Amino acid sequence: MSEIAQTELNDKTNIKVVGVGGAGGNAVNRMIAEGLQNVEFVAINTDAKDLLRSDADVKISLSDQTSRGLGAGADPEKGAKAAQDHQSDIEEALKGADMVFVTCGEGGGTGTGASPIVARAAHQQGALTIAVVTRPFSFEGPQRAASAKFGIENLRQEVDALIVIPNDRLLELSDRSITIMDAFKTADGALLSGVQGITDLITSNSYIHVDFSDVTAILRGAGTALFGIGSARGEDRATQAAELAISSPLLEESIEGAHGALINVAGPTDIGLQEASAAVELVRKAIHPEAQIIWGLALDDAYGDEVRVTVIAAGFDSNKPTAEERAAQAAAQAAPTTQTAQQAQADPRTDATQAQQGQPVQAPVQGQQAPAAAPQQAQQSSPFTFAPAAGDPAAQPMQNPSYTTDDSDYIDIPDFLR
Repeated sequence: MSEIAQTELNDKTNIKVVGVGGAGGNAVNRMIAEGLQNVEFVAINTDAKDLLRSDADVKISLSDQTSRGLGAGADPEKGAKAAQDHQSDIEEALKGADMVFVTCGEGGGTGTGASPIVARAAHQQGALTIAVVTRPFSFEGPQRAASAKFGIENLRQEVDALIVIPNDRLLELSDRSITIMDAFKTADGALLSGVQGITDLITSNSYIHVDFSDVTAILRGAGTALFGIGSARGEDRATQAAELAISSPLLEESIEGAHGALINVAGPTDIGLQEASAAVELVRKAIHPEAQIIWGLALDDAYGDEVRVTVIAAGFDSNKPTAEERAAQAAAQAAPTTQTAQQAQADPRTDATQAQQGQPVQAPVQGQQAPAAAPQQAQQSSPFTFAPAAGDPAAQPMQNPSYTTDDSDYIDIPDFLR
């Protein structure tokens, strides 16, 4: 790609990747090390030491008097509160973005709690907002799994598309002798693949190009998205790669029923038209018969004999309300409901009818007013309900799962591994 074309691309599409928490920061460092191009990197963390190790272009510390730069202690409420307290810094870092990726490891404190706040800020600025997150390994304990489940559902409400990569599935691709550190590096690599699979569609020098509007058409308001990669060599390499992509261990569910799909076929310049079209057709048959499909073809002899197929399937949540619909619903719920005088008083026509039928008519009560509408409970701007101050009479019970850090079946993974 020429320098002029590269400049035009960057001017047209502003892509930002935000790593939230330890795992998100590690993933950003991995993306930078692997040479992910044409994006701006942002790292957000409550852990000051972890943030110092970040290679991101922009770093935002969520340190406050509570955390003192030592992290959120696996408490999503602390992570969410810290992000709220630094809302203006987050919004400033996201200004001008057309597409924002929010990446984190679900189950911890900062990533789980702060990522919905970050995603909301991006979405409110009009950016196509995509979250790529990991679900924790089983060996990390049931409490971390419960925290991750809660965080994923909160994050889902704030993004256009959500890709969840189950870490346990990554073990299927790994040797049984893999170390814990290498297992987490594999998870970082999966987050890289999820982001790169989409950015490459837009930024790569493709023979059949997919632009930002194409990606937006598939992912805007899509809800759940699934992501898979497959590669193969030799005879039927393209269809084999496509088959591997739609059956990838990275997929939490089947892509059957997807109403939209982004497909990227990458390979050497000798790839045939029939070969590439057969790969796309295989994916088409696996999803909804009326699904919208956008595909790209990237040709580079550096692939040798290999063909790689990337599939992002979306549009499973057909009944999911859009962000605009959710805002309208919230406004309707917040609006005061008052009874009119006509509702509070008896209808005289009804009284007359009752009198004609010999039914007793209730006498009006002088000075009686319609009961006041019950006051609406204040809405928290955070997806979490924070623990109130001691002695607060208006305290409400916390609605998220209980997180204790001293259970014998819970493993607290050190931040430097996340």
